[in-house]
Amino acid sequence: MRARVYLPGTAEQYPNYCHAIAAAGGEACFDGTPEACGGLLLPGGGDLAPWRYGQENTASRNVDPVRDRTELWLLEAFTDLGKPVLGICRGLQAINVFFGGTLLQDIQGHSAVDGIDRLHRVRTAPSVFRTLYGPAPVVNSAHHQAADRLGSGLEAVQWTADGTVEALVHRTLPVWAVQWHPERLRGPWARSGTADGGLLFQAFLEQVRLSRKI
Repeated sequence: MRARVYLPGTAEQYPNYCHAIAAAGGEACFDGTPEACGGLLLPGGGDLAPWRYGQENTASRNVDPVRDRTELWLLEAFTDLGKPVLGICRGLQAINVFFGGTLLQDIQGHSAVDGIDRLHRVRTAPSVFRTLYGPAPVVNSAHHQAADRLGSGLEAVQWTADGTVEALVHRTLPVWAVQWHPERLRGPWARSGTADGGLLFQAFLEQVRLSRKI
């Protein structure tokens, strides 16, 4: 049986995530329950409401309170069950806020340019990301917010030259997150000289399979 990964939303909203999960040997599910799915993937998107991390809105945009509530509930459900979670871009930010962290509401030099992701090199500490990509891979960037104070149990393991956190792991839970977009660095979206995003999906799906055997 293919590992099932819960993806909040619809297949029409997130075709590139669905393709990446399928290529790694999994199946995206949209109408299951945390108990019926092996893992959770939180995709990119708009900003979280700043009140959720104790701030006034100074630069956040495309805020969706319903999505915030849904994703934070899913994080509670999947982490309570000890099931793997992967956050991508907004997903990293949601994970940080869920564990009590805060966000920088607007940073320079990381957003897409004319709809095309920037590329930059990142420094990577010993972690699953260093195992997959080595100490200094090139990744993509299309965001204007980032993790600031880290949430409880979270550890930063990847940074850009300006110190922006590009990847997080939880010290005791199977929770990983990246600020970049691996679904846009694989298959037909691969870019020469960059990290292969498909490797991260494969590693995450392996975590999902292992968790089903525990």
